[in-house]
Amino acid sequence: MHRPEAGCSTASTEPENPRTACAQGSCRSPSLSAQGLPMTTHCGPKPGNGRRRLWPRLLPGPDPCGDQAFKEIQNMKHSFRQLPLVAAISLALPAFAQGTEARLDSVVVTAPVISAPLTVTTDPKAPRQPLPAHDGADMLKSIPGFSVIRKGGTDGDPVFRGMSGSRLGILQDGQEIYGGCGGRMDPPTAYIYPESFDRVTVLKGPQTVLYGSGNSAAVVLFERDIQRMRESGWSASGSLTLGSWGRNDQVFDAKGGNPDFYARIGATRSDSNNYDDGDGNEVHSFYTRWSTTGAIGWTPDDNTLLELNFGRSDGEAAYADRAMDGAKFEREHAGLRFEKRNISPLVRKVEAHAYYSYIDHVMDNFSLRSNSGMRMLSNPDRRTTGARAAVVLAPGGQWQITVGADVRDDQHRTRGGVDYRNQRWQKDIGFERYGVFGEASYALDDVRRIVAGLRIDEHEVRDYRPSSSTRGVTVDKTLQSGFGRYEADFGEGAGTWYAGVGYVERFPDFWEFMRANTAGGQRFDTLKPEKTTQLDVGADWSAGAWSASVSGFYGKVDDYILLRWVNPSTARVRNIDATVYGLEGDVTWRFATNWQAVGTVAWVRGNNDTDGKALAQQPPLEARLALEYDDRRFSYGAMLRMVASQNRYDLGSGSIVANGQDLGPTSGFATLSLNAGWRPNKLALLTVGVDNVFDRKYSEHLGKGGWDFAGGAVTGERINEPGRTFWVKAQIALD
Repeated sequence: MHRPEAGCSTASTEPENPRTACAQGSCRSPSLSAQGLPMTTHCGPKPGNGRRRLWPRLLPGPDPCGDQAFKEIQNMKHSFRQLPLVAAISLALPAFAQGTEARLDSVVVTAPVISAPLTVTTDPKAPRQPLPAHDGADMLKSIPGFSVIRKGGTDGDPVFRGMSGSRLGILQDGQEIYGGCGGRMDPPTAYIYPESFDRVTVLKGPQTVLYGSGNSAAVVLFERDIQRMRESGWSASGSLTLGSWGRNDQVFDAKGGNPDFYARIGATRSDSNNYDDGDGNEVHSFYTRWSTTGAIGWTPDDNTLLELNFGRSDGEAAYADRAMDGAKFEREHAGLRFEKRNISPLVRKVEAHAYYSYIDHVMDNFSLRSNSGMRMLSNPDRRTTGARAAVVLAPGGQWQITVGADVRDDQHRTRGGVDYRNQRWQKDIGFERYGVFGEASYALDDVRRIVAGLRIDEHEVRDYRPSSSTRGVTVDKTLQSGFGRYEADFGEGAGTWYAGVGYVERFPDFWEFMRANTAGGQRFDTLKPEKTTQLDVGADWSAGAWSASVSGFYGKVDDYILLRWVNPSTARVRNIDATVYGLEGDVTWRFATNWQAVGTVAWVRGNNDTDGKALAQQPPLEARLALEYDDRRFSYGAMLRMVASQNRYDLGSGSIVANGQDLGPTSGFATLSLNAGWRPNKLALLTVGVDNVFDRKYSEHLGKGGWDFAGGAVTGERINEPGRTFWVKAQIALD
């Protein structure tokens, strides 16, 4: 095998941004990750579920029938039966690549910390604890400030600083993605398979205008590195995760080519049975998801990139919070990207990107659960096309300016009935957006700089619903966003402090427009855009054995869009005024050789100023303490997660997630997780862990009310989190 070498001046996946440049680095070793082919599968009755579902011939899930102890033993027996194979692969494959420079990080990620002002960058391939589901939301939950609205075993809704939905921008290799389900079975992160990416970057607050409109809470970038190959060759990587309740994840990436051309393929697959909570109660939560992706690229020199990428994914998932399950989550997507760097001393970079995404989703009440009554089925789809172009200018040594434009067309349709394939599609709501933006940084001197940006978007939405009182109505709005931030280094480069003010006008999203009616709230044509003005301040610092950071915010939201749930399928939508504030902080102490302790904290408070009460769906205070040892061959770790009680709530009010509402107060809890790792050489890593060591029964404040299968109704009792969970993960990198 011949190892390809990477260059340092090749195109990256996003325009140069002073906020992320120092965190991401200007030169990276090749790291290949992609989504991938499904394993060989067959269809048959899944034991214990009584439904037809996809499951693998390799590593079959255990029979979930019987008492709790039998289930746990059987699950672990089937999962760990494959460990000799895992160990053999881990030890044997690297022997074919001795002398290479690839490395895997041996540290199990428990709480990523700030890497630059308002920026958190984390490696999605690294083992993570507690063990997340396959999707993007559960991975983000490990970052301080993030929470997840649980609905079952997967596809939870991400929440950052108490804000969810379209307030949180999610981009996959520059593509804006959206779900199709009217009840939010599939938020954007449901179609993100984190381990197939090389880097995840969180940009906090309304402090950038480069990545779309309305991102008042944060922007999350799931990115793949693109590096020109110096020589002909190939590389590959993969991982296998096994765990309790038949958890079985596989990831594979491969790339080959020469300096002028390359091709990349990848595969992911994830499968899990129903999990048990800390009291041994089974939760309707099983799922199977897979994805494939590929790309072909042309790199004639170090400064030029032309890439065509494409992918497809599908799966099914059981939901514990509603009367239906997700029987189909099919998505296909494609993108064409062009980048040219170092064109002249003035023009540093030009990029253009066009993309297409189509989601075909099916939910019903009979495929994945027993049902002797009326069969119901809904089949929404969503087609999104978009394009973006930008140029990065350096008119002087002190300036860096990015200017550009983007456009998006987003159309949603639906049809229903058990014979849905014979039914005609009905368009319900369609969106168009055209935007221009500019962002600049100016260095006052070697330690001080100003960063600012401005964005203007023209939005249009049209109501096509046949039964709507506003059918045929079009709403047009021109919205503005902008920010300004001052940054200064101190302590001879030991740290940086910043203060910035941002303003964002957010156009209502599909779910808000869909539920807007005249029943005591705004309707389609009277719902107002949100307007957020927010102050962000903070600092990061590192000296000797210590490093720390803190980021705080204070925001006023005019016309905040609040949903009041009348019943599980109907909500009243109205505009209110709100105030939000909070902070995230972290500290790391490397107190001895190979040892470190990490602590993080996240706190947010929201007020409904219009009604004089708490703002709904606000997570409680949370802290994490981690103790880690890593000598580059063996690693050990422990993490204590502590969550306070939450007594501030607005009963019945909530978010765009179907029936996502405050259910009352919650008590605090603490959970302990343990992990260990072994690196037999620098190409392989084997990690094991146990989450919720003491098998605590608990639920998160933002968790949804569970579905009563006997009574056929949503309850006010939150879905419990998983009980004690064992897992093992093997990773291999050949480069």
